[in-house]
Amino acid sequence: MVPVSTHDRRGVGELTRFASQVLDVVDRIPSGRVLTYGDVAEYLGEGRARGVGTVMARYGGAVAWWRVLRADGSVAPGLQERAFARYAAEGTPLRRGGSRVDLSRARWDGR
Repeated sequence: MVPVSTHDRRGVGELTRFASQVLDVVDRIPSGRVLTYGDVAEYLGEGRARGVGTVMARYGGAVAWWRVLRADGSVAPGLQERAFARYAAEGTPLRRGGSRVDLSRARWDGR
């Protein structure tokens, strides 16, 4: 286990290297942009979408969790209301009908 990075993650405690890296990537996603769980794993060059999802479920409250989505642009169950309030505030592009994020326009390129 490694200590939490310099970002404010009070209450998170000690993290594995992978968990710390996942949270660091999420911290880099700009306002109005998103990545999928699989995108985060690909960005890191390790792990899989499910592993990223596990990290986000355990520690995601310490970062902009609403910026990490399922591969179809949907939000994890139970988080929709809070996430869509954030998307509206950040100007995140949504698909027609507004039930999912438009990944073709909102996906962050990692730069």
